[in-house]
Amino acid sequence: MKANGIWAFAVAMAAALSGCATTSAGAARSGLGRIDHIVVIYAENHSFDNMYGMFPGANGVADATAGQKTQLDHDGSPLPHLPPVFTAQGKADPRYPQNMPNGPFRIDAAPVNARIDQVVPSPIHNYYQNIEQINGGRNNKFVAMTTVGAWTMGYYDGSTQKMWQWAREYTLADNFFMGAFGGSFLNHQWLVCACTPVFTAAPAALRAQLDETGTLKKRPASPPSVLNGPVQVFDGTVTPDGYVVNTSQPPYQPSGTPPAAGGDPDLADAAKFPVPPQTAKTIGDTLSAKGVSWAWYSGGWKQALADGRQDPQAKRTVIYNREADSPNFQAHHQPFNYFAQFAPGTAARAQHLKDGEDLLAAIDQGTLPQVSFYKPAGRLTQHPSYTDIRSGDIHIADLLDRLRKSPQWNSMAVIVTYDENGGYWDHVAPPAGAGWGDRWGPGTRIPTIIVSPYAKRGFVDHTPADTTSILKFITERFGLEPLPGVRANMGDLTSAFEFE
Repeated sequence: MKANGIWAFAVAMAAALSGCATTSAGAARSGLGRIDHIVVIYAENHSFDNMYGMFPGANGVADATAGQKTQLDHDGSPLPHLPPVFTAQGKADPRYPQNMPNGPFRIDAAPVNARIDQVVPSPIHNYYQNIEQINGGRNNKFVAMTTVGAWTMGYYDGSTQKMWQWAREYTLADNFFMGAFGGSFLNHQWLVCACTPVFTAAPAALRAQLDETGTLKKRPASPPSVLNGPVQVFDGTVTPDGYVVNTSQPPYQPSGTPPAAGGDPDLADAAKFPVPPQTAKTIGDTLSAKGVSWAWYSGGWKQALADGRQDPQAKRTVIYNREADSPNFQAHHQPFNYFAQFAPGTAARAQHLKDGEDLLAAIDQGTLPQVSFYKPAGRLTQHPSYTDIRSGDIHIADLLDRLRKSPQWNSMAVIVTYDENGGYWDHVAPPAGAGWGDRWGPGTRIPTIIVSPYAKRGFVDHTPADTTSILKFITERFGLEPLPGVRANMGDLTSAFEFE
């Protein structure tokens, strides 16, 4: 018994000394070295002005100039008033007023009075349209190049939302731009690889048609004035030279393109032209090469896997289904599912692509990987037209509260941002020029909130940044191989932190 007691004492002392060594090393760390866990939460489709345009201390709607507010018609003349809010059929929506003044307006105030728990119209948010809306940084053709008329100019007083309070407590970035022009598909790609997918064999029917100025050709029936109806163009999912820029489906299930009848249930039906498997290097690849643990968590992933393998004639209950009992899983929001290195059956897929429930368990158990990306199910993303703002606001705020209670909180940095602007107007011009922008972006300004024990409190960060800044932040923290598409002059998010 005595010998056992001595052994137990020796083990205890060794453990204590080990703990002291760990504490001492931890205390000696400084700067980014204090952050061991990075969590990226990716919501949907709102510009900065649309959600935080009334935030105290931020560059908001009140700071917009008359030239940024006043919208132009197709011929370049100022509109005498805003057009109606158009329905999907191009008709005036009777739920909303007509002839509103030319400029931004409150969605949640008279005369519109739409609530954040309501499903509202979704402006078009495509690649070429976004470029034309920005109009060289003037931001005065959002109405001319939208499908919803006046609605693109709407914004909210977000002060009643839970996420507004998190922004007040921590850091709100008010000069953060979406990585690529256009929509969710392309911006998810830029979040993980800072690259645009290629589809060199895309048929002509998928390719956009451009005029001599490089803008979309208008169809003969397109109204000469947006006051008479939304613009009609020869758009496509692929550029004339073979890059995929608008919503397209992954080659692997779960995909919005069902599997071919009698074919491999893990593959999308190739006859319906999903994006071919991509091979570019992703942030996942550079993390794995350095031995850094990571995962992409998706709400509804496990359900969608089962749903995506259904016979193409069967009713799919999870993917793109808006019924109340469906997560409304959005397959084009899963960027790693487009890459051959994460194809079904690979070890990388099994290790890194996980369900949203796995995220919650890891938070509570203190077992989060060093880098976590989280994509809520469609029901909780705040995407206009198929969900409301409040549901996602509650969900993301609750998730932040859960993270703050996690055993890993003291070494954590959480980045809450949006994939893109959802076609909503914003008054700030995206950075342009060498080192700032390129053919693909950045696009319109979006909200971004930094939450961390080391985040500056009650701070509005004006440092220019975009979606690739998240990749830069992760790369710098873990000493990764840089991805070539990351923009050199964009901030690395460290301006939001105070480590001393």
